[in-house]
Amino acid sequence: MNTLSYKTVSANKSTVNKEWVVLDAEGQSLGRLSSIAAKLIRGKHKPNFTPHVDCGDNVIVINAEKINLTGKKWEAKEYIRYTGYPGGQRSLNAAGLFEKDPRRVIEKAVKGMLPKNKLGSALFKNLKVYVGSEHEHEAQKPKNINLNELV
Repeated sequence: MNTLSYKTVSANKSTVNKEWVVLDAEGQSLGRLSSIAAKLIRGKHKPNFTPHVDCGDNVIVINAEKINLTGKKWEAKEYIRYTGYPGGQRSLNAAGLFEKDPRRVIEKAVKGMLPKNKLGSALFKNLKVYVGSEHEHEAQKPKNINLNELV
């Protein structure tokens, strides 16, 4: 037999089947929710996963204000940024960031789990986080995913 009887199929922008899914953050741990969201955004759950293509789903996270952090992470977990000036390193703990904007805690966790390149930046745009149970993507007919059944 001189030829292969199989062929590896790589997904591309035109063959990708993107869906919309809703994750409810109420009562969920930040890390577990974020890792599932990152996996869905990246497309690793699909059989036609291709590492260099955006083949994941669009993820909507609702009830961001009801996320849980275990242990003493509300005080101990720090988010550090740099202003660009000498002595300009600023830090904020999880409770402070949550108080300013609860969505940012989930966004930062998911963004840290995505690739650190142009593809990762494009994938991050597929994440929508909302405070409360209402979102503006009803027209896309998103599918609800129960996180308690996945784990």
